Amino acid sequence: MLLFVLPALLLYTGCIREESDTDDTPLNNFESLWRIIDTQYCFHDYKTQEGCLPWNDVYAKYRPRIDDKMTTAQLFEVLCDMLSELRDGHVNLYSAADVGRYWSWHEDYPSNFNDSIHRLYLGTDYKIAAGIYYKILDDNIGYIYYESFNSSIGDGNLDEVMYYLRLCNGLIVDVRNNSGGTLTYAERLAERGTNEKILLGYIAHKTGTGHNDFSAPETEYLEPSHGVRWQKKAVVLTNRSCYSATNTFIRDMKECPLVTIMGDRTGGGSGMPFSSELPNGWAVRFSACPMYDAEMNQIEFGIEPDISVSLTQEDILRNKDTMIEAARDFLKR
Repeated sequence: MLLFVLPALLLYTGCIREESDTDDTPLNNFESLWRIIDTQYCFHDYKTQEGCLPWNDVYAKYRPRIDDKMTTAQLFEVLCDMLSELRDGHVNLYSAADVGRYWSWHEDYPSNFNDSIHRLYLGTDYKIAAGIYYKILDDNIGYIYYESFNSSIGDGNLDEVMYYLRLCNGLIVDVRNNSGGTLTYAERLAERGTNEKILLGYIAHKTGTGHNDFSAPETEYLEPSHGVRWQKKAVVLTNRSCYSATNTFIRDMKECPLVTIMGDRTGGGSGMPFSSELPNGWAVRFSACPMYDAEMNQIEFGIEPDISVSLTQEDILRNKDTMIEAARDFLKR
């Protein structure tokens, strides 16, 4: 059975409570947070290879900004700035007043999604099956839009969707702007794309406090659904806002034989998050279990599409979605 983890939901998040007698001072909170990330975060060496500041250098950079006379708001700002050095959307700091987050993984890139134009494609005659919107486009191409894997989908729903679209000449599965959710739902949808058990990738687990203390990678497989499966060509549309569980979904769909990934590089987010607590009660969430593709490549910083396509300004002015149109042309060929 395929083991799935849940990068985007705290529901499946492990909790590691730091037992500490340290006082609630700015310095002790800083030291505690730095140590938690140093000993339990899972991407230190990989992030350094990708240009992130080494974690010891992060300490040297931010320690001078800590002053025991600083306010709570000032401390929160410094700690969030320090965590942002990891460039990880799964790293968050939670206080009673705010949530520290790193969103540059999608904010610094073109959105490749226009909500107004997308509504024109959906029209008013689309069907809704739990978290999925679907319809048949006027050229007999099936279209599915799954906005969030936080929205549940059952096998019965998917049987109905696949049966309704069965006579279409091809299928577009649009997961643009899907920032993740429950991997179980992503798995259920991916199971409709294969008739055989296929290797998807690997997951490892932290076994010690060293940056490279991990278990041997464990294999992850995809089993074909017992329900109605798609038997024709399919295109999965992606953009930078495909993150966490959706990033893993793209990894999985890449291994399905009749599926082509089209659009932009995904946003990434592959490490299953855990949480811990600082002396002042603030919670920190961080990536603790790295995930890989079938070739043992890291997928933390995103997955490249098989075919790169972006929205063009000319098409936007004509109320056309460049990426949907490219997928339709590809499937018709």
